[in-house]
Amino acid sequence: MLVRILIAVLVGLFTCQIAIFLTTVFLHRTLSHKAITMSKGLRFACRTLIWMSTGIRPREWVGVHRKHHAYTDVTGDPHSPLLEGFWKVQLANVALYRRGAADKLSIDRYSKDLPADRWDRVLFDRSLVGLSAGIGLLLLVFWGNWEMTLIASGVHTVAYLGLNSAVNAVGHSYGKRPFAGLATNNQWLAWLTGGEGLHSNHHAAPTSARLSFSRREFDPAWWLVSLGRRLRWLEVRHLAPRLSHGAVREAQAA
Repeated sequence: MLVRILIAVLVGLFTCQIAIFLTTVFLHRTLSHKAITMSKGLRFACRTLIWMSTGIRPREWVGVHRKHHAYTDVTGDPHSPLLEGFWKVQLANVALYRRGAADKLSIDRYSKDLPADRWDRVLFDRSLVGLSAGIGLLLLVFWGNWEMTLIASGVHTVAYLGLNSAVNAVGHSYGKRPFAGLATNNQWLAWLTGGEGLHSNHHAAPTSARLSFSRREFDPAWWLVSLGRRLRWLEVRHLAPRLSHGAVREAQAA
């Protein structure tokens, strides 16, 4: 019994990491900041997998995230620990996200390049259907064992929500600040979130597909992006990070 529980936990953590890498590479770097351009086949595959693993509607995620960049840590930021408090962002980030996603005017404004298409209307806007399909796939993996499926699903959900919350909470509260603003770099968090822990770097160069700027920094998702480039499945907007003017001035002043 203990062995089965351990296997289910490991599968849940593995599934979480798949969703984490889909979030950073597809939702964040590709859709939100256009740092990556994917082939049609890869884009549709990522769209399907994020639907099955998280139930997220990409245009809503993109809209909330772009608003975060437009109002970083000032009034209007959907999930700033400076405004909401560290623990509220860490423990209730999903509620803050849902509040931001419910603001249709903001979503329409910040995601106007991602209008709902026929696939969204028929399939991808139906979050519960996607999550049900994901659970069904896990059920097949475990040969119909509902207990292992529920354990794996629970571990995946808690870990995914916790890690994404940490990017917003920890990533704007604790760590190194090599650039202007409250966003921070935490390499330990970057290892767990596909590079997202290098948050100060990201805010300094939002259109960079690579979040690591020095030899001592590691962006795990960049290794996948590099593989995709070699296979010609995707293209990268900038091979070297292009810092914003404000970030350059801060770096020079330091």
